[in-house]
Amino acid sequence: MKFVDEARLRVQAGNGGRGSTSFRREKFIPFGGPDGGDGGHGGSVFLRAAAGINTLVDFRIERIWRAEHGEPGSSNDCTGRSGRDLYIPVPIGTVVRDADTGETLGDLSREGDELAVARGGKGGWGNQRFKSSTNRTPRQFGPGLPGEKRTLELELKVLADVGLLGQPNAGKSTLIRAVSAARPKVADYPFTTLHPHLGVVAVGEHRSFVMADIPGLIEGAAEGAGLGIRFLKHLQRTRLLLHVLDIAPPDPETDPLAQARAIVAELKKFSPELAARPRWLVLNKCDLLTEEDGERRAREIVRRLRYRGPRFLISGATGRGTRELCEAVMRFLEEQAAAARAAESAPGDSGAGQPA
Repeated sequence: MKFVDEARLRVQAGNGGRGSTSFRREKFIPFGGPDGGDGGHGGSVFLRAAAGINTLVDFRIERIWRAEHGEPGSSNDCTGRSGRDLYIPVPIGTVVRDADTGETLGDLSREGDELAVARGGKGGWGNQRFKSSTNRTPRQFGPGLPGEKRTLELELKVLADVGLLGQPNAGKSTLIRAVSAARPKVADYPFTTLHPHLGVVAVGEHRSFVMADIPGLIEGAAEGAGLGIRFLKHLQRTRLLLHVLDIAPPDPETDPLAQARAIVAELKKFSPELAARPRWLVLNKCDLLTEEDGERRAREIVRRLRYRGPRFLISGATGRGTRELCEAVMRFLEEQAAAARAAESAPGDSGAGQPA
């Protein structure tokens, strides 16, 4: 199924039911007075984060969602039945905005989270509500209020602990295939990854994390070049970025350092907060070099980038170095979680290095 991460839909809450105009007409009770009941309330519309839904593709098919209207009141002071609320399931990680105002209404980041997006209209009053000492036979009634109508923009940001970052053909898809059960397309041409892929990386018993592979970034991605601008947002929820760099590009004129700097520049343009996130350097395709050449080239890249954080020399194709990388990532995530629990809501300094 194609990954769909943006959708627009229209929601309409139910209208309130009309109030009743009625008078008691019983034997031996002349002039019984008004007994018209109120109308029922219209149903409201809620979004609910549900597990098992991975895309917003359903909203490309069904674009209008309506809750039930309230029923009108009746005699004997009977209130009309209220309309049922409508609960729309959406993927976990969905951000909801009002399409007309641009206001962010909510972020459904956990299973079971609910967000009211359109309130149902109140039922109208029946004529018994209007009786008084001077108005003993009221014929007024409330028509019921209309339910809210709203056009929503839904944006799905994948929930992952670790995000893979790099230019096309850097080996991100090969890496996630090597360490998880995810099977993104791999080929010898750029932009084989057209939508994000998630993979669960198991490091040991009850020790695992989620890794996200997004389409490759090119220079100008923050302005819309290539595919990156649509998918950079998926990295905003990650706790750690793995900057994958091709250490042995097929074109001798390709400079890995220029590629690395271009990626960092695009991150800063898109989101300074994302650029400041912990980011590790992963030098891929070392199987194309001898062990000595690989280490020498890795040291040279790290030196010229003035990078002081963790760096890993791996081969996604052969699996070399991937186990050590996953173990280090798992330890980092566990330390972060422990620090967060110790400090409660106060975020701590991760201390991870950043490429220049």
